[in-house]
Amino acid sequence: MDRYVCGPCGYIYDPAEGDPDNGIRPGTPFEDLPEDWVCPVCGATKDMFEKE
Repeated sequence: MDRYVCGPCGYIYDPAEGDPDNGIRPGTPFEDLPEDWVCPVCGATKDMFEKE
């Protein structure tokens, strides 16, 4: 699974880790994140992320 980088802050979404603090289980691909999911560091929307 591909990792994605937040353009504004550099946070890396790693599907192997998910985002458990925000209810995203490990193993969740970026494409399957809810549309209203935002970067847990800076609040950027999914469209601000690019494939690593």
